Amino acid sequence: MLRTLPRSLFLVAVVACGAPHAPPSAAAPPADTTAPSEPALRDAPDPVIAARVDATLDAAVHEHRVVGAVVLVARDGQLVYHRAVGLADRERGTAMREDGVFRLASMTKALVAVTALTLVDRGVISLDDPVTRYLPEFAPKLADGSAPPITIRELLTHTSGLSYSFFEPEDGPYHRAGVSDGLDAPGRSWSDNERRLASVPLIAPPGTRFRYSLSTDVLGEVIAHAAKLPLPALVARAVTTPLGLRDTGFSVSDPARLVTPYANQASGPPIKMTDGIVVPFAAGGIAFAPSRILHAASYPSGGAGAVGTARDYLRFLEAVRTAHIGLAPATHAAALHDQLAGVDASELGPGKGFGFLGSVILDPSAAGTPVSSGTVLWGGAYGHTWWIDPTAKLSVVLLTNTAFEGMMGRLVGDLQHAIYGR
Repeated sequence: MLRTLPRSLFLVAVVACGAPHAPPSAAAPPADTTAPSEPALRDAPDPVIAARVDATLDAAVHEHRVVGAVVLVARDGQLVYHRAVGLADRERGTAMREDGVFRLASMTKALVAVTALTLVDRGVISLDDPVTRYLPEFAPKLADGSAPPITIRELLTHTSGLSYSFFEPEDGPYHRAGVSDGLDAPGRSWSDNERRLASVPLIAPPGTRFRYSLSTDVLGEVIAHAAKLPLPALVARAVTTPLGLRDTGFSVSDPARLVTPYANQASGPPIKMTDGIVVPFAAGGIAFAPSRILHAASYPSGGAGAVGTARDYLRFLEAVRTAHIGLAPATHAAALHDQLAGVDASELGPGKGFGFLGSVILDPSAAGTPVSSGTVLWGGAYGHTWWIDPTAKLSVVLLTNTAFEGMMGRLVGDLQHAIYGR
C-alpha cells in the first residue's frame, strides 16, 4: 500500500488566442536588465560538507527511501559538492549518473515564471493584465456564478482561485471534470484541459487565498499567446539557450538518460511507476503518467511538463541568485520576496510566504528549517527539492527518482542540516 501524505506537509515541506497587449512605446527606455549568461561554476570541494551529505544520501539509499539521487551544492559561485548515488533504473541495474535526465514536475514552474517576468520587463505583458486579455475563453466562475478577473500576478503567486485535483477526494469537482494536473493524460491538448479547468468553480475570489494550483499551466498559455510563440520556444529564448541548459526543455533529447521514476510505499521498497499510478496524497492522490513526456501531442505544462538535469538546474538557480537571469533589478527583487501580504497564506505553514518563483522563508525558526531568512525554495512531485539562500550564497539541487521522499520526506530536512551543519 502506498502511504498517504497530508496536504499540509507538502506545502510546508516544499516551501507546473486573445487580443495582443499593446506594445511598449517606442520612446520608452529599455528595461534595466542584466543579460542572462551561463554561470561559470568552479570546482571547489568542501570535505566537511561532503562527509555529512554523503552519509545522508547513503542512508536514504540503504534504507530504501530513494532508489537514486543527484545532489549539487554551489556556494558563492563554487561547486562545493556534487554526487550521483543509487540507481537510475533498478530493474536494469543502471547506476545513477550526474547527467541523468529527470522529469522536473513543479520545478518547471520557476523556469516559466522567469520567462513570464522577462515579458513583463519588455512591456509585452503586465502583472495586472487580466488573463482574458490573452485567453478570452478562460473565465472560471465562483460558486455564486460570478466570474471575477484573474490577473497574471495572481497566476504567479497561486492566488488565482484555481487548485489541483490532488487536493480533493476522488469525487471532487476537478476529478468530475477530468482535469489533468499536467503530470498525467499523455496526449492531452491544452484546449481540452483548459475547457475542463474553466468549468470548475474557483475555490476563492482571486487575490484572497494562496492555493498551490494549475495557475502556472494557465500562465504558460497566456505568455505563449502574448508573445505569439509556443511555450517551449519562449522558455528556450529567455532561459535555457542563454544559460546553456542543453538538457532542459519540454521534450527529451536523449531518452537513454531519462531516469525511471518510483513511488514510496507505506512499507517496503519503492515501486516502479507506470502510467495510471495514483500515489496517495492529501485527501486524494497524485496521478502520474511517466510516458507523458514522450508524447509529442501532450501540451507543454507550464507547471509540470519539463525535463532537465541537476547541473542545468543549478546553473539556472545560480543565475537567479546572482541576478544574471535577464530581469530588471526591481523585477528580480520582487521575484525573490514574499508577495502574499494581506492574503490568506495559511496553507504554506508558519514562517513562510511566496514570491514569484517559490516559497520564501520569512522566519526559519517558525518554519523549522536551518536555512536563512529570505531563502527561496520549492520542489517537484517526482521527488525533487531546490533552494536558493541569498544570505549564505548557496544554491542547492536535489533530484531523485522517488516520490515523494525527495520532495517532502526525511531526506529533505536531513540534507538541509547536512549542508548547514546545524
